[in-house]
Amino acid sequence: MALLDLNHGTARSNAASNGRIPALLGSLNSFFARRALYRQTVKELNGLSDRDLADLGINRLEITSIATAAVNGKA
Repeated sequence: MALLDLNHGTARSNAASNGRIPALLGSLNSFFARRALYRQTVKELNGLSDRDLADLGINRLEITSIATAAVNGKA
């Protein structure tokens, strides 16, 4: 169902009027922020030498798991 916007003489959908579009945009922003954090974490850990990773107690095969945990707040 469309609502008539009397200020502009245009119709807009209920999706915009009940907050679905701002919620969707917020979800997209959150997704891209989490994705950027994941990529940055992987990039930084991959940049470390095997010796540096060993000093931290991290195996190179664990990097993606660690990045995923960081993004999900489980780190």
